[in-house]
Amino acid sequence: MSKKILLLEDDILLAQTLEELLTSEGYEVTLAACGDEAVDASYDYAFDLYIFDINVPDINGLELLKSLRDADDKTPTIFISALVDLNSITKAFEVGGEDYIKKPFFPEELLLRVNAKLDKKNSLLAYKDLEYDKAKKLLRKNGQILVLGEVQEKLFEIFLQNKGQILDNEILLECLEKPSPTALRVALTKLKQTTGLDIKNIRGIGYILE
Repeated sequence: MSKKILLLEDDILLAQTLEELLTSEGYEVTLAACGDEAVDASYDYAFDLYIFDINVPDINGLELLKSLRDADDKTPTIFISALVDLNSITKAFEVGGEDYIKKPFFPEELLLRVNAKLDKKNSLLAYKDLEYDKAKKLLRKNGQILVLGEVQEKLFEIFLQNKGQILDNEILLECLEKPSPTALRVALTKLKQTTGLDIKNIRGIGYILE
């Protein structure tokens, strides 16, 4: 599934250039030419990354991100701006920005930083109150660490990576040490009790995490 990026930039030529570059790399880009458009888009869709210019009409990029962070929106954000004074840069990080690129810049430089941000995010899987770091094999529920057995950990990861898709019984049985339909049902029951995953049985086919 394509990663979704919200790009707030009122320079139409630059916005289109960046959109073409990011789209060619497989990202899905939504353009906003002013702060109000960006607000509407952020409420209508879930994005994996924000790229905000600062000096834009209506709501500037700094005010926009502050309001999003106040609403508990933790989407990673890169600022792109012609403002090079220390005060503006400092403010960008204070309101929750994670990166700052000074204009003018090579579009490829932005692409490198976008790839770095989203590749890092790819190591984290989230579901409701659960967050799983694949690289560290670390699971948290409401911020508290949960410890899963080896079998449950394999099942947990495969369900989160395929959320909303029906998983064939044969695929899930491969996660077990001694595969059998009964052992699979027991393992999934324990997993649901421990994590709260909403796993449904599709009779005769497999299971799905909704």
